[in-house]
Amino acid sequence: MASSLRLGQFLRGQSGVYTLGKQVQKTVWLATALSHHFHLQNERDVLKCFHSRNPFIRPLVDEVIEPSDPPAIVLEYLDENIPDVSMVLHQDNFVHTDVKPDNILLNHGQGGTRFPNVQLADCGSTVPSVSAYARDGDLIGAPIWRSPEVHLQIGWGAATDIWSFGAFLITLLYEDNLLSFKPDVSADHDEYGLKILQRQCDFFGPFPLTYREICPQETLNVLAYIMQNIPLEKKKPFSRISVKEISKEDKEFSLKIMKLDPRDRPSAAWLLQDKWFDKP
Repeated sequence: MASSLRLGQFLRGQSGVYTLGKQVQKTVWLATALSHHFHLQNERDVLKCFHSRNPFIRPLVDEVIEPSDPPAIVLEYLDENIPDVSMVLHQDNFVHTDVKPDNILLNHGQGGTRFPNVQLADCGSTVPSVSAYARDGDLIGAPIWRSPEVHLQIGWGAATDIWSFGAFLITLLYEDNLLSFKPDVSADHDEYGLKILQRQCDFFGPFPLTYREICPQETLNVLAYIMQNIPLEKKKPFSRISVKEISKEDKEFSLKIMKLDPRDRPSAAWLLQDKWFDKP
């Protein structure tokens, strides 16, 4: 459906009037984000609830009231020379569900602070960890960044954001995408999700026996199939990567995060206290 917005159009918000500038994406005009009604309204509600309480959430500046359709909100704009990392919301039992590079905004630091200004964008799919979406294991986020439990649809919570953060972090550390979870089949292939699970197992497997406590037998059979069908030459245990490829500190921090059993992953609050964030 064609957008009803246009270059130079005036938008009247509750706090001011805005002019649309360059269209930077199909549904993004500068600092104005447009989306489906539920997604946008949910993002607005989440931002109103959290942005004044947590500096790591991209703040809501205003909500456009004229024109009223399509709905629009105004978000703080950050310089785009940033490719990094963060995680939030969990202390209030919310799950972002879509942690990925496009939604992570970061300003590089100077001096002794590695990441001085990190913000998480796009809260339109943020839901409570006790919601039916989480309990029923609905598929969320982009497949490459999904946690194993999301792919398996066995229910998920805040730990899925932690996995997505870790997957992004490792991709960042490996600029050549050595550890990309992208499978060797197209996105519309029937086994696309299965291939991603296989890649996750390649690097961080095998799936632990504790999965018996959270998976039905049918899912356990799938995991057994995955582990039995990984060629030896395809296995690339992350724990065995040398210091020539990644620093000892970065590897140790990443291994704290990338646990196949979601119950073994640390909380966001625990991770944010890690000395890794103080690295120059």
